[in-house]
Amino acid sequence: MSLAIVHSRAQVGVEAPSVTVEAHLANGLPSLALVGLPEAAVKESKDRVRSAILNSGFDFPPRRITLNLAPADLPKDGGRFDLAIALGVLAASGQLPAASLEQVECLGELALSGTLRPVQGVLPAALAARAAGRTLVVPRENAEEASLASGLNVLAVGHLLELTAHFAGHTPLAPYQAQGLMQERPPYPDLADVQGQASAKRALLVAAAGSHNLLFCGPPGTGKTLLASRLPGLLPPLEEDEALEVAAIHSVASHAPLQAWPQRPFRHPHHSASGAALVGGGSRPKPGEITLAHQGVLFLDELPEFDRKVLEVLREPLESGEIVIARAHDKVRFPARFQLVAAMNPCPCGYLGDPGGRCRCSPDQIQRYRAKLSGPLLDRIDLHLTVAREVTALEPITQNGSSSLEAATEVARARRVQLQRQGCANAFLDLKGLRLHCVLVKQDREWLESACERLNLSLRAAHRILKVARTLADLEQTTSIGRPHLAEALQYRPEPQV
Repeated sequence: MSLAIVHSRAQVGVEAPSVTVEAHLANGLPSLALVGLPEAAVKESKDRVRSAILNSGFDFPPRRITLNLAPADLPKDGGRFDLAIALGVLAASGQLPAASLEQVECLGELALSGTLRPVQGVLPAALAARAAGRTLVVPRENAEEASLASGLNVLAVGHLLELTAHFAGHTPLAPYQAQGLMQERPPYPDLADVQGQASAKRALLVAAAGSHNLLFCGPPGTGKTLLASRLPGLLPPLEEDEALEVAAIHSVASHAPLQAWPQRPFRHPHHSASGAALVGGGSRPKPGEITLAHQGVLFLDELPEFDRKVLEVLREPLESGEIVIARAHDKVRFPARFQLVAAMNPCPCGYLGDPGGRCRCSPDQIQRYRAKLSGPLLDRIDLHLTVAREVTALEPITQNGSSSLEAATEVARARRVQLQRQGCANAFLDLKGLRLHCVLVKQDREWLESACERLNLSLRAAHRILKVARTLADLEQTTSIGRPHLAEALQYRPEPQV
């Protein structure tokens, strides 16, 4: 047979569209043509494939070979198609039974010796192969990662000869038995390490319980970064589908195969990061920090030091939970359901309001500093809290109820209530959900409306106050929102600057 078809997968964002490798042998002068919009790394695969086939003891057919990577309008990059191309050439030349390749998908880069090297983005391809009902062939280093897609048959291969012997029926390969990715990870930092700051810990508990965005404002050295780093330890463990999403993102973004089952991410980009670093980008779009923080925490320290245009790119993902990067030839969607935690100083020097009078910033300097943050961005942050300096105590007394384990228990209980009631955390309630699950009695509704008018708060801010109040009620295990919940939620909204 002079025509063979092998299935593989490309990588576009965190998706793995199907690619069909078609190999055709015709009479004519020996040549090899590779078509189907291949980029440089794919074009070079013909040299790797030729050497791998010859060094494995097979004949490279001295005929006119045409290789087509379909669909033709989908750009292909990387060395992930080497194995599929090699199998296609062997099957088209009759050195391998073509029928054995119908129900498999192949990923892997070939060394000149025929050894398989690991590739990026195996988990999205594994999930897609499982949905298609095919067996996935991957390099041995990628097999554990591919096995995260439960119910998928995975063949782990170290050399081209192993795979050809399997398809020829000489030495069948057994499906890979998952060993289980390493579950033991370093524990999250404990909330008990933070000295004092009872109000900040309370805000952190509320933020974790309802997945609310949080902004700490205070002088240097008051524990803002310390508090933010404790938030992932308060969040519930990832569900299996959430963990697969996080693992798929890291599979695409990392050059090394996954070595451990993912925890909730905690991303801490430097304030010099560009907009593309946050949202992702490039000629072949790669995930940025907000996608790498999916299902976790994105911490922005020294918030006003970020370029204003960089911060503005956060506005849409905070609302929609995804980011769409448009290029001339296609659009790539990345998930971005992250929890934003930010920290800032009250003024350029950081000591505004200090009892010692250390601040020397002029009103104009303070205004310019705060003007770096736009109103629409601040409006999307549910909890605003001023972190004050604590009394110095080198051996602080341990406070009851302040450990991460105790706080995480309260958070988990509140999250269970929210999932049973509405299927999502309170921060993600839409307008219909607000009207259904955040009902107020007439007196409390009128009180909140009057307070919002006096404070000149937007309707979005009023809705976020309702969501925070709903979370406070869930923490107290009460079904209805009361006046105390509304009053506490209102304290977390700053009065707009005039």
